[in-house]
Amino acid sequence: MLHAGALAQPEPNQRDRTFLHQAHQANLAEIQAGQAAQDKAAGETVRKLGAKLIRDHTKMDRDVRRVAEQAEVDLPARPTPEQRRQLKQVAAHSGADFDRAWLASQIAGHRRTLANGATELRDGSSPAVKMLATDAKPIVQTHLDLLVDAENGDVGR
Repeated sequence: MLHAGALAQPEPNQRDRTFLHQAHQANLAEIQAGQAAQDKAAGETVRKLGAKLIRDHTKMDRDVRRVAEQAEVDLPARPTPEQRRQLKQVAAHSGADFDRAWLASQIAGHRRTLANGATELRDGSSPAVKMLATDAKPIVQTHLDLLVDAENGDVGR
């Protein structure tokens, strides 16, 4: 027997599944990066940005996990090997070098996340998954703007 809402939501396509994996792994990586910033940042700006990433990506990941569970999509337990390698490289720095490496890494990661969201909106089939991409876009864009400002020295002056 079909549930009343069963016909309302199309089966997630491969793009939707890929986006859920990418979003979840990006959130896990950003939370870990935020924790590294809390532990190692030389500057208050990077430390505050790290705290914001932890807060925002934890909330976004709750939504990703909820949608993935409803869509019966199993999510990976860890960030990708590349994300883990990148964080390890950044964490090997200290002081102002850490802050610079962290900002550069976060800017690149947030740009990738925006690109993944745009691909989902273009090619995805699940309204629930596409809504995640839509809802995440302004948050990720705000993060990117703050990160670029910090890299340019415009924050905290």
